[in-house]
Amino acid sequence: MLTDPTFIRKLDGLYLLARKVLGGSMQADRKSSKKGSGITFADYAEYHPGDDFRSIDWRVYGRFEQLVVKLFEIDEDATVYILLDESPSMQSKFTLAKQLAAGIGYIALHMLDQLCVYGLADKLQPVLERTRGRGKVLPFLRGLEDAPTFGSDTNFTACAREFQARHRRKGIIVVISDFLFPSGFDDGLKFLQWNKHEVFCLQVQDDNDTKCDWKGDVDLTCVETGQHQRLTITPREARLYEQAVADWNDSLRKCCAKRGIGLASTTPAVPFETVITDILRRGGLVA
Repeated sequence: MLTDPTFIRKLDGLYLLARKVLGGSMQADRKSSKKGSGITFADYAEYHPGDDFRSIDWRVYGRFEQLVVKLFEIDEDATVYILLDESPSMQSKFTLAKQLAAGIGYIALHMLDQLCVYGLADKLQPVLERTRGRGKVLPFLRGLEDAPTFGSDTNFTACAREFQARHRRKGIIVVISDFLFPSGFDDGLKFLQWNKHEVFCLQVQDDNDTKCDWKGDVDLTCVETGQHQRLTITPREARLYEQAVADWNDSLRKCCAKRGIGLASTTPAVPFETVITDILRRGGLVA
């Protein structure tokens, strides 16, 4: 599926659009706060013995008789981290979620950014260790294609903390999920932002999440925890469920808006390339 030539041609089209629209990065601004021998002038610093004498600004010395060196902004390659929800509740949306991850990862590798992919559920599970270069595209797509659903629950906050323990380098984190986390999403998103990452949320839900067509007596078993419950569902309960999901999704939108986190929401009815094209035309992985 993800290594099919037809699918890869779609990825190529998205990369060409990304290069045209974004000019080389899924990130809007990748200039580092570090100073060094880069390209864009940033500041002056007093000259000290041992500094590169080629950086001395002799015009300043001629005017003020002070030795200063030029500092420049360093343009760093971005690190794109994809956290893909691989919990069993994603099963009906898993194909689209993988396609979205494939599109974002393909663009990152072709733009020579570093890429790292994890599956998240009750813990983190590596899909692709941090790598870079167009030669890594097929291994990335194969690893993503073979990735199964796993876990007995979804703990986003614990996964965020485990991720940070493994990766200190700040980067762009794309979370692809339905965001129906039992313990919520706010603490996990706040934790990632607190550690200076740029976070983007890509929400994937389908009718199984947002609508309730069951009526009467039903036996329900949670696909993740295995918990069993027998319920009687009336039209009123069905409406309350649908409203609760709508309220939950609205709280995600408000949370992202408050924190300056980019958010895109979609369903399996929308082709993956349409979703990514919209993200690119909005300026990439930005709020």
